[in-house]
Amino acid sequence: MGDFDDLLNANADFASDFDLAGFDGVARAGVAMVTCMDSRIDPLGMIGLKPGDAKILRNPGGRVTDQALVALVLGVHLLGVERILVVEHTRCAMASKPEHELHEALTQSAGLDASWMTLGAITDQQQTIRHDLHRVRSHPLIGDRAKVGGFVYDVDSGLLAPVQE
Repeated sequence: MGDFDDLLNANADFASDFDLAGFDGVARAGVAMVTCMDSRIDPLGMIGLKPGDAKILRNPGGRVTDQALVALVLGVHLLGVERILVVEHTRCAMASKPEHELHEALTQSAGLDASWMTLGAITDQQQTIRHDLHRVRSHPLIGDRAKVGGFVYDVDSGLLAPVQE
């Protein structure tokens, strides 16, 4: 376990004043966010929330995938979600190159052909967010049960900019 000792030590410190024991998992602030896995993003901090307040779904590019939709449906019906944010961000690797260039870079790094994978390159963030908002709003198990908004997070200023529909 030597490779993880620093993380396990940090976890022990974290657990020493852990205050979510017994929490039921309901989103206390009624919020869910779909955002990118980029390490420059602090999903809770950027909207003034703390652990226990929101459901956070992360993937490359912050896309509303089929699995993200499943999580949002569960959140809306079983976990107190009333507002859903779809948040992409500036300087995103998934929006920096077309799909074929991402495949080439991955193939080169892995030493194996990666062209069979769908990576989800984003060619137009505003349009992609609008598309994902439509996916959420038009889902028969979400519909008007939750408010849905799209945003672009600026990784250099920390500000969210609403996407105009």
